[in-house]
Amino acid sequence: MDLPQHLQLHIVSADRLLVNEQADEVEIPGADGYFGVLPGHTPLLAALGMGELWYRQGQEKHFFSIVLGFAEVQPDRVTILAQMAEKADEIDVARAEAAKKRAEERMVTPTVDMDFERARIAMMKSLIRLQVAARARIRS
Repeated sequence: MDLPQHLQLHIVSADRLLVNEQADEVEIPGADGYFGVLPGHTPLLAALGMGELWYRQGQEKHFFSIVLGFAEVQPDRVTILAQMAEKADEIDVARAEAAKKRAEERMVTPTVDMDFERARIAMMKSLIRLQVAARARIRS
């Protein structure tokens, strides 16, 4: 059996389909760390963590912020089902900066009823969004 030349990539968030394209390579933020996928990859079902997902078409890379969900990998396709996914150029940097500031304030001045884990997750989401948004600015 011949190996496929490309991967059919689907990235779906809770509210929309973001990508339905062919890709040459994908790097995915798994719950246990990042992993790369090339055409012909062994079938895999993985939990997603929070992080930066990118895929490559030729020499061009596309960047996304991903928060939790699942990845299904087949030799010829990758399906990402994420709770939250944003394209780098769609990220509202001012909103992400404000969320980061709120999370920092919550973590620095904790209250008795504060949910520290929720504040930590909010901080991680904002930092990832800012990192991915910076990728879009660098490429522009």
